[in-house]
Amino acid sequence: MKFAVIGLGSFGGHFAKTLYENGHEVLAVDSDKDRIEEMKTYVSHAVNMEAAVKENLEALGLEEMDVVLVSLGPNMEASILTVLYLHEMRVKRILAKALSEDHLKILESVGATEVIYPERDMAIKTALRLSNPNVLEYLPLPSGFSIQEIAPPEKFIGKSIRELDLRNRLGILVIAIRELVPEKINLSPSADFVIKDSDIMVILGEDAQLSKLAKSG
Repeated sequence: MKFAVIGLGSFGGHFAKTLYENGHEVLAVDSDKDRIEEMKTYVSHAVNMEAAVKENLEALGLEEMDVVLVSLGPNMEASILTVLYLHEMRVKRILAKALSEDHLKILESVGATEVIYPERDMAIKTALRLSNPNVLEYLPLPSGFSIQEIAPPEKFIGKSIRELDLRNRLGILVIAIRELVPEKINLSPSADFVIKDSDIMVILGEDAQLSKLAKSG
């Protein structure tokens, strides 16, 4: 895939480097010459320029990119203008980093396909993980539903999915089991599947019911 990363601060720099290390083509853009020099060996192409200028963006051919990330640090005005110009250029997918709730709303209104608010997202994720010790990963979904990976509570061990009856009791679906011994994934496990202490359960349900399950475990 082809990515462009506009803004090479801590977030943008790690984002660009990780994509490049995973075999993607990455164009990095920043107005700071030193940052561009530092990133040259970690991306496919590095360009030193002001991003919040429409003519500059148009010269880069960003409409050919699969994804463009805008991460311009504390400069809210520059990030808003950059997202607006990218939207007018019909860039397929525009990701933007927000610095506040208001900034998030503005980025969405001017054309961001997806807005990332790292401080809020990581705070919520960490708080949920700490408040529900059985939860290993938290993946938010719209409308009050979530997918979670959990270590099965002790009372689940040795019981089949049929015996647990999570769907009828709590409206929770077991959508996959990650078996660690031996390592494999079991999608849509049958009702006869017996839970082991080495398994990881991937479940889907309402947040309130998932929280109830975690606390009861």
